[in-house]
Amino acid sequence: IIGIPFGIQAFKMAGLTLTPFGKTVQYGGGVGSALANILWVVMVGWWMALGYLGAGVLNCITIIGIPFGIQSFKMAKLALWPFGAQIYSL
Repeated sequence: IIGIPFGIQAFKMAGLTLTPFGKTVQYGGGVGSALANILWVVMVGWWMALGYLGAGVLNCITIIGIPFGIQSFKMAKLALWPFGAQIYSL
């Protein structure tokens, strides 16, 4: 029961990882989302965001990889603060 909200956020990130192009992330939420995000950052968010940042830097080394690097940076922000974020198609 306690892990269900965290699982929902993991599936949200998985969906964006599968098809990142043509989508944007809008951040919002209230006090409950902020508290859940703090717990998320302490438990898994910081190392997940660090991995996406590393992948983004490695992708941006080549010209062909720059679009993928930009998407990795978008995922890093979502991995750090997922609660209250909504994913929209452009």
